[in-house]
Formats: sequence, C-alpha cells, structure tokens
Amino acid sequence: MSKQLLIYDNAVPVTRQRHGNLSVKAGASFGFAATVNSVPLMAAEFAQVASDLTIVFAGQGGEVVPAVLLGIRDGENLLVDAEGHWLGRYIPAFLRRYPFVFSSSPDGQSFTLCVDEAFEGVNENGRGERLFDVDGNQTQYLQGVLSFLQAYQVQFQRTRALTERLRELSLLEPMQAQFTLRSGQVLTLSGFEAVSRDKLKALSGDQLAALSAADDLELIYLHLQSLRNLQATAERISPAIAESSAAVQETAA
Repeated sequence: MSKQLLIYDNAVPVTRQRHGNLSVKAGASFGFAATVNSVPLMAAEFAQVASDLTIVFAGQGGEVVPAVLLGIRDGENLLVDAEGHWLGRYIPAFLRRYPFVFSSSPDGQSFTLCVDEAFEGVNENGRGERLFDVDGNQTQYLQGVLSFLQAYQVQFQRTRALTERLRELSLLEPMQAQFTLRSGQVLTLSGFEAVSRDKLKALSGDQLAALSAADDLELIYLHLQSLRNLQATAERISPAIAESSAAVQETAA
C-alpha cells in the first residue's frame, strides 16, 4: 500500500463551477481496483470481512491502519475479474466510496469533497447520477455521497484509536506467510503486521479489561480468526494462472 490513495489518480475538489454538468456512473465496474492487493478497512467492517477474507495491519511512517487482503501478489486483486466484476461477498467501504474522497486541511479540522476525474464513470454525457441540478444545487445523490463520507470519517477516527492502542501495548508484530500453489509455485507474503497471540496472552487483567470495555478485544479476535483465510485467498491464484495460461495458448494458436 505504498501509494497513499491507492486508486485515485486525479482527485480534485468538487465545485459547482467545475462540475456543474458532471454525472457519475459508479458501481458498474471495479476495474479501478484490479491492481491493488489490499485496501484500508474500518473497524466497523471487521465482522463482515473476517469470515471470508484476511484482516492485517499495514503501516506507512508512524501510522498503522487495518487492511483487508484482496490478493497475495503485488499488483493483483483476486476479487476483481477481467470484466471488472466483484467476486467477493462484501465490498470494502474504501472501494464503495470511489470515485469520491475527502481531503483534509493541514490541521485536520476541515474536509473538502473531491472526485477522481480520471475515473471512467465520470462524464458530462448524463450517464449515471448528476452532482448538481440545473439550478446549481446539490442533488440528492451528492448529498448521499457527503453523508457516506462523513460516516466514513467518523469510522476512520474510531479505527485510528484501535490501532493506537495496539501499538501502545506493543501487540503488533511483522507477519510472513508462505504458500505452495497447486502448480508447485511457492509464494511468500510479507510487509504486513498481525497481533501476536503470545503478547495478547501476556497482558494483565486490567489491560484486557480496558480493551474489552473499548470493544477492541472483539475486533482483535475477529482479526486473528480472519488469518485462517489466508490459504483460501492464495488458492484463488491457481484458477487465475490456469485462465492466463489458456489465454496464452489460444493467442499462440
């Protein structure tokens, strides 16, 4: 997750002057996420993700955020097919909010709604939902987008509090996993962190009680449970390899 915004190429502030005639057709394709193998995850999403996918922690600089693994190899999202269809049961909010995003002021006290003008669904041909009506007022669609991002920002702060407590208690440690595919290829996953079971067990009763009171203990257990899904995610690669090989053979023929 080296690119800060991952899927945003040209996010600019939404204004009546610039986007008065703009429409957005979103949700039809997730091709924009085809090359990201993980995206940030909010704490409120853990329960919906833990049964199928893997929750890890990723850091840049001094900040750590939860992330959901969508693939094992760099540049590969195993939950988006060649036509841009989403193959999973749950779509992370980080992707559902696209092509919109909040940019914050330097002091973090104010936020500006931005739209990625590079998104293929952004147009002035009336496809999808308009951002402003003919009188220049916000449409219900745009108001809904703002409400969604405001709720997302609240969850972001809740999630940041979780990761800060995990770091304060030194519960996170680097993780590495190795997979052998049906083809015999061996893959190694690294660059992420996970909660240490041993360190969790070593916490005092008061520390565990504090985590439980903040509802963090449940989130930790969901994260640890989700690690069992790593192999299932890796096994999605084998069909992908088979399809790729078939395509190559067909082209050669």
